[in-house]
Amino acid sequence: MRVLGVDPGLTRCGWGVVDGLPGRRARLVDVGVVRTPTDAPLAERLLAVAEGLEGVLARLLPDAVAVERVFARADVSTIMGTAQASGVAMMLAARAGLPVATHTPSEVKAAVTGEGRAGKEQVTTMVTRILELEERPRPADAADALALALCHLWRGGPTIGTTNGRGAPTAAQNAWASAAAAASARTSWVRR
Repeated sequence: MRVLGVDPGLTRCGWGVVDGLPGRRARLVDVGVVRTPTDAPLAERLLAVAEGLEGVLARLLPDAVAVERVFARADVSTIMGTAQASGVAMMLAARAGLPVATHTPSEVKAAVTGEGRAGKEQVTTMVTRILELEERPRPADAADALALALCHLWRGGPTIGTTNGRGAPTAAQNAWASAAAAASARTSWVRR
């Protein structure tokens, strides 16, 4: 199974892709960050995040997408940007007919470090060890995205067994993709 993990954010949206099976060693496929300028209008920043993630989806063809679950914090401006970027990631996955799961930061930390309150340094260290990387993924958003993908993979997310065993989409995934394409065709006038 190939999982794309997304650590949503407007300034830096981390993404990481791993291959593996629950209970087996995972392998890094690719990792990166979509960056947007802080002085750009919100709509342009969201478009940049969308275009960056669309490229990752098209190039790496994941079987599932795991996105960090947004939770309330005191800093409303940060939470709004994170929620908006999260929505973009989930919408793109749905459009591609991919199952989407969300995991809380504490779930992810517990999955990769054994401690739900682990710090970013601990998460990065464990991701580096688990994937047997020569260098630590940087920035932390990239490491967090890989941790999300690992968490989803190891928890045997809702996508285990959703293909026909040959990597081809199931009937349900094909139906979803057809419905998404039809809906997109009906609303294409909005994008012009």
